Amino acid sequence: MDSKENGLELTQTIDGPTNPMVTPLLNDLYQFTMAYAYWKAGKHNERSVFDLYFRKNPFGGEYTVFAGLDECIKFLANFKLSDDEIDFVRESLPGSEEAFCDYLRGLDCSDVEVYAIPEGSVVFPKVPLMRVEGPVGVVQLLETPFLNLVNFASLVATNAARHRFVAGKSKSLLEFGARRAQGPDGAISASKYCYLGGFDATSNVAAAKLFGIPLRGTHSHAFVSSFMSTDEIVDKVLHSSDGKTTCEDFVSHVQTWLKKIQYSPSLSGIFSETNQSELAAFTSYALAFPKTFLALVDTYDVMKSGIPNFCAVALALNDYGYKALGIRLDSGDLAYLSTEARNFFCTVERELKIPGFGKMVVTASNDLNEETIDALNKQGHEVDAFGIGTYLVTCYSQAALGCVFKLVEINNQPRIKLSEDVTKVSIPCKKRSYRLYGKEGYPLVDIMTGENEPPPKVGERLLCRHPFNESKRAYVVPQRVEELLKCYWRGSADGAREELPSLEEIRNRCIKQLANMRPDHMRRLNPTPYKVSVSAKLYDFIHFLWLNEAPVGELQ
Repeated sequence: MDSKENGLELTQTIDGPTNPMVTPLLNDLYQFTMAYAYWKAGKHNERSVFDLYFRKNPFGGEYTVFAGLDECIKFLANFKLSDDEIDFVRESLPGSEEAFCDYLRGLDCSDVEVYAIPEGSVVFPKVPLMRVEGPVGVVQLLETPFLNLVNFASLVATNAARHRFVAGKSKSLLEFGARRAQGPDGAISASKYCYLGGFDATSNVAAAKLFGIPLRGTHSHAFVSSFMSTDEIVDKVLHSSDGKTTCEDFVSHVQTWLKKIQYSPSLSGIFSETNQSELAAFTSYALAFPKTFLALVDTYDVMKSGIPNFCAVALALNDYGYKALGIRLDSGDLAYLSTEARNFFCTVERELKIPGFGKMVVTASNDLNEETIDALNKQGHEVDAFGIGTYLVTCYSQAALGCVFKLVEINNQPRIKLSEDVTKVSIPCKKRSYRLYGKEGYPLVDIMTGENEPPPKVGERLLCRHPFNESKRAYVVPQRVEELLKCYWRGSADGAREELPSLEEIRNRCIKQLANMRPDHMRRLNPTPYKVSVSAKLYDFIHFLWLNEAPVGELQ
C-alpha cells in the first residue's frame, strides 16, 4: 500500500535524523529473492509475525542492554525504494517480472506493526526484543536492516554497561574510540550507544553534534613534542579578572612556581630539571584553554617532568583566577603513577597553601578494558576518569551479539523452527512477555505466554517452565508484574503507540534498570543466570507443535 495514496505521510511521523546508509537495499540478496517468490506465489500479503531475539548473553555475562529500536522505527517511517534502487533489484534478479517492480514501487510500512521492549532495557535470551507483524513480503525485507541496527547497538551498549559496572558509579567514563572503530558509521554508532550504556562523554565531535553527547578531549603527545622552548609562544594574551596579561608575564609566573616546587622540602628529591619543550607546550595550551586546562603528562617522564611542569602552569593559572582541571596518563603503571601524582598534588596543596589543588582530576587511558580496570581496582589507584577506546568500540572480546529474526506465525497459524541444537529451536506463535518482580523489588523471571492467555497477576501463584527442559520449573508469586512489549509503530492503523524517547531518557532508563538488577546477576565472574520461562500452557503447545512438525523416523 502506498502511504501517500492512503493519505498518510509516513516519513513525517517520526522526528530525528535517520542514517543515510540504512536503505531498503541494506539487505541480503535472499530477502529480495524470497520477496519475489512470495509475490510470485501470491503469498506476499499474507499476515506474518516475526520475533527478533538473541540466544545467548554476550561477554560471558548474564544480561544484555537492548539498543537500536529508535533507528529501526525511523527506518520504518522512511521505508521506500527509489526508482534507481528498484532498477538495481531488477538487474539482480534476472528473469523477474516487471509487475514485481511495480509491487516494490508501491511498497511501504503502512500495514506493519512493531511491538518492542523499551530501548535501554535490560533483556535476556529468547525473550522477543521486537515483534514485527505485517504482510510477509515487506516484513521479510525488514529482517537484515533490523538485525543490523540492533545487533551492534545492543552489543556495544552492553559492553559500555559492563565497563561502567566494573569502574563504579563515581568514576567518569570517556569514550575515545573513533580512530579504532570499524569505519565512520561504526565510530558514530559506538559513541551513541556507549553513552546510552552509561558512559559520560565522547571524544567524537560528529557524534556529539548529532546526538548531544557531552564532548571531552585534551591534546596528544604530538602537541607536546612540537614545541622547543617558551620562545615560540608569542602574541598570546590571557584574560583575567584584573585585565589582560601578556604571554611574557604568564611565562614568568610559570617559571617562578616551577622553582618554588623544585625547592620545596617535600618535593625537591623527585625531580631536578624538567623538559622545557613540554613546559612550553603546557604553557601554550593553558593560554589557549585557561578554563579547561588538562595536560597529557607522559610524553617524557611523568614524575620527573610532566607532573612538575603541569603543577607550575596550573599554579600560574591560579594566580590569574583560573582553576586547571587535571592530567591524563596514557602509559606506564597507571596504579602507581596515579597514586604518586595524587600525592604530589596533595603535597603542593599543603606546602604551598593552595586550597583544593590535591583534588586535581586524574584521567587514565592506554588500551583499557574491563580486566585492566578491575585489576587497577584491586591494586588501588587514584584515577578519577577512564578514557577507553579500542576494546570498547570494537567489542574486542565478542564480535557479535547474534540476534535472529524468526517467523513464529503466518495467517494466524503458529510456526516453529526445529534443530538438532535445542538452543536454535524457536518459540512459536504470537506471544506476550512479562517481567515478574519479587518482594525485594528485583526482577525474578521473565515469562512468555500465548497472546490470548490471561496475564500474570500480583500475588497469584504461577508455574514458570523452561521452554525446552521439562525438569526446570518453579512457582512464582509476583509482587509486581510488568508487561514488556509495547507498540512503537502501527503504520496506518488507528490506536495509541509509544513515543520515541530522547537519547538522554533512554540512557537514564538503562542506568536505572541496571541498578535494579540483583547483584549476583551482574557480577563479572560466575554470574547467576537470570531465569527465562514460558507458561505451562505455552510449554505444552511448543512440544505439541514440535512433535507435530518433526518427521518420524523408521527403523529397518
